[in-house]
Amino acid sequence: MSIALQSPDYIRAISPYVPGKPITELAREMGLAVDKIVKLASNENPLGMSPKARAAVEKALAGVERYPDQFELIAALAERSGLAQEQIVLGNGSNDVLDLAARVFLAPGRSAVFSQHAFAVYPLATMSAGGACVVVPAKHYGHDLAAMRAAIRPDTRVVWIANPNNPTGNFAPYAEVKAFLASVPADIAVVLDEAYNEYLAPADRVDTLGWIRDFPNLVVTRTFSKVYGLAGLRVGYAAASPEVADLMNRVRQPFNVNNLAIAAAVAALDDHAFLAESYDLNRRGMEQIVAGLKHLGLEHIPSHGNFVTFAVPDGAAINRKLLQQGVIVRPIAGYGLPNHLRVTIGLERENVRFLEALGTALR
Repeated sequence: MSIALQSPDYIRAISPYVPGKPITELAREMGLAVDKIVKLASNENPLGMSPKARAAVEKALAGVERYPDQFELIAALAERSGLAQEQIVLGNGSNDVLDLAARVFLAPGRSAVFSQHAFAVYPLATMSAGGACVVVPAKHYGHDLAAMRAAIRPDTRVVWIANPNNPTGNFAPYAEVKAFLASVPADIAVVLDEAYNEYLAPADRVDTLGWIRDFPNLVVTRTFSKVYGLAGLRVGYAAASPEVADLMNRVRQPFNVNNLAIAAAVAALDDHAFLAESYDLNRRGMEQIVAGLKHLGLEHIPSHGNFVTFAVPDGAAINRKLLQQGVIVRPIAGYGLPNHLRVTIGLERENVRFLEALGTALR
C-alpha cells in the first residue's frame, strides 16, 4: 500500500492552490524576455513597496540572524485599531491566519459556509482541518447573505465572508454584513476577510474592527500584500476577541512572520503618502481598464478591489493568446467562471499594453 494512502481522505481530496503564473515561468515557456512581460495576474501593487518600508527592510537586514520579535508590529496594529494587543494575531500573509481560524474551529464532523466564486483558500483551509464545505450559490457573482444564513447547519462552526470578494470584486454593504452577524448564532465564528479593505471608497469604509466588542465570534483578517505592496514578504493579521486570538496563537507556528516583514509592515503603516498614491493610481487605472473593456464590447463585474473580472467568449483560449503576447492575467475557471478572466490594475502603460493585447486576442 502506498504511504500516501495513509493520509486522511479529506487531505487527499484537496485540490492544490494554483497561483498566478510567474513572469520567469512565462519567459521560459514562450522564449520571451523578462522585461517584455507584463504581469497583471496576482493583484499586486504596481508601485511596488512603500519607500519607508524599503528603508526599514534595508536597516533590518543587520539583524536577520536573530529570531523575530512580533511586539512592535502587534503594538502598532493595536494602537491604530483601538484594540488590545491580545486581540492581534500575526500571520505569514492573511492566508496563514485564515488557516489558523480553520484549525481552531473546524474538524471532521464540522462544516464551514462560504459563497460560490469566493476566495480559493476557504475550501483549502476548511478541508485541511477535516471540515465539510457548504457552498452557497452566488447572487450576481457576490455573496447572498440571506442564503448563507439559511445554509448554516447544526454542525457549522465557521462562515467565511470576503469583502470585497476575490476574484469577483463584489462588495456587500456593511449594514448588510452587520445585520448578518447579528443573525448568526454566537457559537459560530464569522471570518470577515478584508484583504482589499484599503481600496474601498472612503464612503464605503466602516470600523469593522470595532464590531468585535459586540460580536466576540467575529474574526477580521487583513493583509499587507495588496495596497502596501509587501506580497513577497508575507505578512497579514487577524483581529479577534482575546479568547479567540489566544486559541489562534496556540496553533500558530512560532516566528511565522520574519524580521524583514515585521520591519516593513511597521514602516508601511506610517507611509500615508504611499497609501494615498496607491489608492489614487488604482482608482484611475480602474477607470482606464473599465473604459477599455467597454470599448471592446466586453462585460465586466463592477469591482471594489484592485482588479476587474470580465467576460470573454472562451477564457482558456483568450488567456493563451494573451500569454503569447507576454501579458499575464488570471484565468478563473477554478472559481466556476471558465469564461471570465481577472486582470489586476497596473500602471497606466501596463493597462494600455493589456488592452491592446486583449483587442488582438479577440480578433
